[in-house]
Amino acid sequence: MENKPLNRRTFLTYMGTGAAALAAATSGLGILSETAHAETDNLLRVKPKKKGFEFQPIDATTKDELVLPKGFKYDVVAAYGDVINRKGDTFGYNNDFTLYFSINNSTERGLLWVNHEYTNPLYVEGEKGNGKYTPAQIEKLLYNQGGSIIEVYYDKKENKWKMDASSMYARRVTGLTPFTLTGPAKGTTAVNGAISVQGTFANCSGGKTLWNTVLSCEENFEDTAQNAGLDQTHYGWVIEVDPFDSNFAVRKHTALGRFNHENASMGIAKDRRVVVYMGDDKKDACVYKFVSKDKYVPASGKANSRLLEEGTLYVADFKKGKWIAMTIEAVQKAAAGKPELLAKFQTQGDVVTNCHEAAILLGGTPTDRPEDVEISPFDNTIFIAHTNNDKHGNLHGHITRFIEKNDDLGATEFEYEIFAAGGRQSGFSAPDNLTFDSNANLWTVTDISSSSLNKDAWTSFGNNGMFVIPTIGSDKGIAWQFASAPAEAELTGPCFTPDESTLFLSIQHPGEETKDTNNPTSTWPHRKGEKMPRPAVVAITGFKF
Repeated sequence: MENKPLNRRTFLTYMGTGAAALAAATSGLGILSETAHAETDNLLRVKPKKKGFEFQPIDATTKDELVLPKGFKYDVVAAYGDVINRKGDTFGYNNDFTLYFSINNSTERGLLWVNHEYTNPLYVEGEKGNGKYTPAQIEKLLYNQGGSIIEVYYDKKENKWKMDASSMYARRVTGLTPFTLTGPAKGTTAVNGAISVQGTFANCSGGKTLWNTVLSCEENFEDTAQNAGLDQTHYGWVIEVDPFDSNFAVRKHTALGRFNHENASMGIAKDRRVVVYMGDDKKDACVYKFVSKDKYVPASGKANSRLLEEGTLYVADFKKGKWIAMTIEAVQKAAAGKPELLAKFQTQGDVVTNCHEAAILLGGTPTDRPEDVEISPFDNTIFIAHTNNDKHGNLHGHITRFIEKNDDLGATEFEYEIFAAGGRQSGFSAPDNLTFDSNANLWTVTDISSSSLNKDAWTSFGNNGMFVIPTIGSDKGIAWQFASAPAEAELTGPCFTPDESTLFLSIQHPGEETKDTNNPTSTWPHRKGEKMPRPAVVAITGFKF
């Protein structure tokens, strides 16, 4: 790789080739070759070949706008309330994770899965009356969470990305949609005997399976479940959806554990078992991985979904560098002499349903809000965004890198290091979602809480942003700001098209601190004739190769 001098005002990044296509598939990268090249002075073992794009990093800003480097632009593809299909379904609220699926291998037309995490009563269901929601309010609360499947395309005449509301695929998966349960908790007392449940909500981040379906993750589900009068044990799972096939039964995979899931990143072990890495987004929570019992068979297509029904769930012990198997036998052994715990953990269904408690009992390491966990498509190392934890004095968070023993995702031992730390010295605070480009640059968005933006310890960071962090060369670990969010918004769910000419990005909760709709703290996306801030998905273009 050619090295060029870098500074805070100019940055040339190279987007290249050289990773296994199988690993690349789950990260959304589509222009990688199958040939890896050794490069001993690099963090990763890939020698980029494709010259990439140039951009001039931006400075922190407090503008009520999505600010991008010179030469880049964004198109609002879908915003809250937009009609997405002929049935009249509408785009949900507070969009988060996005995932692009090509139609006929096109990089200019495809389906976009979009998570919807939570609502704002000021704009969606309205305030409670006498401390309760009406049935109509509950329906709005549940409908506007879950996920949207929309069809998007690039209009060459108008030079912009649009949504096709006549799509045969477009549909909603919501808090009202029936789901089946799979795995060890299905039908057990742990979930009060349920084999099917109502809906999905609190959908934060997710991942793509090796068989081209969506994994979407239920995070902070507690309030919605309580407000809707639903059984809380039915939420906090990883769901699976096929965006192309409405006949594919949407399902919740209980073998992957129940907790405040951020995302699910899928890879493959050396013996071809499927591995899924997951973070539990709360303070003093753990990092997990699931390893399937059986092996991945590409020819089986979507039938491989059964691999997520049986296997071993592990929790990370950072101190010992070991993955601890979360089996009922291990949990009962750890609970010996504690009658209340022994009564609580009778089956594997109990273990996965009460995952956090079991993990701590077994010696899992409590960490600083592990959010996005992503597998590098270049060398199988694992990057984890620890957003922050003020209980530990870790106000700005950090990104951790796991190195599995023998580079095998199925290993039970690992080493780890701090790859990058948030703070004034790096220019970013509270790393959240992660993704890679094809030159092994790590992209991260930030999640400083709206109430903390631009004051106290966060004064110097401006609005939330998006940063590019090289993982190779002399500037690895240095963050370069690529985007700044509108007022009080959070940028989430970055996802490239396979040719990396377009980056889809969610703008979530602009104007979140608004108390009076007549005086909103943000009016983004600045639609003519209205003041309402609307969460939306944008398509960013301007990447010149």
